[in-house]
Amino acid sequence: MSKLIWILHGPNLNLLGTREPGVYGSTTLSQINEDLERYGLDRGIKVDSFQTNHEGALVDRIQSAGPAGVDFIVINPAAFTHTSVAIRDALAAVAVPFVEVHLSNIHRREAFRRHSYFSDLAVGVIAGLGPAGYRLALDYAITTVEADKAAQG
Repeated sequence: MSKLIWILHGPNLNLLGTREPGVYGSTTLSQINEDLERYGLDRGIKVDSFQTNHEGALVDRIQSAGPAGVDFIVINPAAFTHTSVAIRDALAAVAVPFVEVHLSNIHRREAFRRHSYFSDLAVGVIAGLGPAGYRLALDYAITTVEADKAAQG
C-alpha cells in the first residue's frame, strides 16, 4: 500500500520569497514544495502540497483527508494559527496525526502570535527554523508512517 503525506500551507505563504524576507527568508513556496515532494519520492512516500488563502478551502481539504487515504499531515496554518477554531475542529474530526510548522519563531514575535489553536492537538510543533522546519516535520512524518507500515506487516 502506498503512503500519503499532505503538506498544507495557510494564507500568504504563496508570497514566500518576496514577503518580508527578513522574517520569512528568500525561499519560495514552490521551492519548499518541490524539495519536500522529491524528498518523499526518494523514500517511496507520496507527498502532496496545497496552499490556500481561504479558511473554508483549508477546512474542505482537511475534511477530505480520510477518503483520500492521508496517513500524516504537515501543516503551516500561518495566520489561521491564531484565529481558526474551524480548522482546529477539522483536524480533530479527521484524527490524522499532524505536525504544526512555522517558518518564524512565533514565540519571539507579537504577543497575539504566541497562541496556537492547534499545538495541543499536534504530535509536535516546529517553529523558527525556516524552510528546514518543513523538512524536519516531513522526516518525522515519514519515520512515523514507515513504522506504522512495518507494524502492519
